[in-house]
Amino acid sequence: MKNIDLNIPKEKIIVFTGLSGSGKSSVVFDTIATESRRQMTLNYPLYVRNQMPRYERPHADLMQNLSPVVVVEQRQIGGSSRSTLGTYMDIHPLIRLLFSRIGKPSIGSANDFSSQSSFGRCPKCSGFGEVITPDSNKIIDFDKSLRDYAVKFKPLSPSGWQGRWMMTGGLFDPDLPIKDYPEEKLHMLLYGPLEGEKVFAPFHTKNGPQPHEWDGVLPRFTRLYINRDVSKLKGVSQDDVLAVSTHSLCPTCQGSGLNPKVLECKINGLNIAEYDQLELTDLLEELRKIKDSMGESIAQQAIPSLIQLIEMGLGYLSLSRKMGSLSGGEAQRVKIARHLGSSLNNITYIFDEPSAGLHPEEVDLLIQMLKSIKAHHNTVVVIEHDLSVIKVADEIIEMGLGAGVNGGEVIYQGTVEGIKNTPTANIISGHLKINKNPRDIKGYFTIKRASNNNLKNISVNVPKNVLVSICGVSGSGKSSLMLGAFTKSYPETIMVEQGSIGISSRSTLATYMGIMDDIRSIFSNETGQPAGLFSFNSLGACPICNGKGVVTPDVAFADPVTVRCEACGGTKYSEGALSYRYQGKNIIEILDLTIDEFITFFKQQKLVKRGRTLKDVGLGYLTIGQTTSSLSGGELQRLKLASHLQKEGQIYLLDEPSLGLHKVDNGHLVDLFQNLVDRGNSVIIIEHNLDFIAASDWVIELGPGGGKQGGQIIFEGTPEEMLNAETLTAKWLKDGVRSHS
Repeated sequence: MKNIDLNIPKEKIIVFTGLSGSGKSSVVFDTIATESRRQMTLNYPLYVRNQMPRYERPHADLMQNLSPVVVVEQRQIGGSSRSTLGTYMDIHPLIRLLFSRIGKPSIGSANDFSSQSSFGRCPKCSGFGEVITPDSNKIIDFDKSLRDYAVKFKPLSPSGWQGRWMMTGGLFDPDLPIKDYPEEKLHMLLYGPLEGEKVFAPFHTKNGPQPHEWDGVLPRFTRLYINRDVSKLKGVSQDDVLAVSTHSLCPTCQGSGLNPKVLECKINGLNIAEYDQLELTDLLEELRKIKDSMGESIAQQAIPSLIQLIEMGLGYLSLSRKMGSLSGGEAQRVKIARHLGSSLNNITYIFDEPSAGLHPEEVDLLIQMLKSIKAHHNTVVVIEHDLSVIKVADEIIEMGLGAGVNGGEVIYQGTVEGIKNTPTANIISGHLKINKNPRDIKGYFTIKRASNNNLKNISVNVPKNVLVSICGVSGSGKSSLMLGAFTKSYPETIMVEQGSIGISSRSTLATYMGIMDDIRSIFSNETGQPAGLFSFNSLGACPICNGKGVVTPDVAFADPVTVRCEACGGTKYSEGALSYRYQGKNIIEILDLTIDEFITFFKQQKLVKRGRTLKDVGLGYLTIGQTTSSLSGGELQRLKLASHLQKEGQIYLLDEPSLGLHKVDNGHLVDLFQNLVDRGNSVIIIEHNLDFIAASDWVIELGPGGGKQGGQIIFEGTPEEMLNAETLTAKWLKDGVRSHS
């Protein structure tokens, strides 16, 4: 931030825009939102404040007339495997309460209707709705012997004590391929002794052989890894267990996770599991049918949230839908809907790129929602790159002029009509360029009869060695088709998904890109010192701040304070580490090089190549020592892209690479993809952004709607052919060409 002053009008829609990394989040989140939250906590007594989040006073001389804030961030919704739309929106507790009060026959308390209560959970599947069983073909390679790792599941393989016991216990021949075992030996290995029998095999310990009961690989796996909480076990994760198991719908509860006794309780002929499976539009009708006075008062509390979701175009979802299975655009709208149930006004709503993951048709719904919040006497502050949202702003504040050190200034404040000579002004008046010379298609990747999630048994040919866009409304099946069916058929695909990268104050561009070890080795070879001396996480750390660069003194109940470490001046390194040089620069001076400078300073091929990848995605202005926690959403998106593009691959599949990027940055990315294709790769992008779709060689659209209404191929062809189609994306593509021509 370059010492800026801002006056922001209230009860208006204010859009902050500008290149990725120009300082939008620093103003909106780190300053306005933080100070508002900090002042809100001051209203509580000290002992309550100690239990609440603590906010450091932002670096601003004066902040006046703030109102309370509601922040809707872009961060992905987390959630356990049990997290559903109903639990996330807090609708499910109300439905449980409803059944406990007016359901017939009466069961008991609201808690008894939960698959997580001891009474409510299904006795067969423990409330998960699925029965997980070990898959012998995934756990065991029947062509190998025990000694050759026939048991593929690591904790039971020869690398662990259990695998060694199988080989030395005398029950089995460790060098005979499993397929050659006699039938009774095979049964003994897989399932243990026959019922009622017990078999012991000696387990060799320091104190000599100890008899140990043999129970069979599959029963042992079930007992140790399915019937226990594996999160508490070392060296094995839930994913490891699921990878060698099959999961099928529980026959006892039909996937609801509930005790059959609970499912006997009904309202108007439906039990709670059937309520959970209803599409939201149908559930709304059911709740409106309830006439019992107590039931009606409970239903009325659930109805506003349902209406909010339906108005956001999500009426096709159900309460049982797992949060982890939502598409990016669906998750974004669910998150927005969750924050809009309040009837308070004079609030400042802050949205971080609410259009992320939304189809242009859904952005229209979003705009109506922003207008309705404003109409209820609230202020709406939006960080946004989408032109449709920028155009409905009452006031635009553009940060710039560039990104990183070249940003941090307000370069325009005013109406859409008055904006001139800025990156955003240039794109408002720019053109949507349709690719009129697509590359020739010489071969195809084939997907046959895909039916995962909502896909309707579809087959499709995806062209090779060209730029392909996969589009369609949220929930139309794009991810199911490409991230599911396609990668199953073509596992060699280099996939760049939407998940955020791990960020911390100790993670830098250099560590993330895997070049920090090389830099430390270069210093070590040059100076004869251990490589650890050139790490602020190891021997080279400043002894006062332990390599953090800042200290946070204990200020008891006052606002927390972060102070730059005086001993190292914020460099994080000890004096000893900084006294050694390579080609005239110490380690901190190397880390202060921008990517552009770094490429010319080093001659080592690996370093230059990785630096070039960062430059290619438009991050040449960042320093290699910049922490990942200080990067903007768009910068993180491109950093993730760069880390994947350094792998030499034939097929690149990218899920919404435009997330968090200004239209100017989009242009750089399109050039990068075209370059990848020119070098003989296939580049497939799942994208809503019309710039990318228009620049593609081939477009495949799924739809026509989301959820049950989706899952079909509704268009295949060139962008130019799409202008003559009658699909939702075609409608917006035509509109883009018209409005810019």
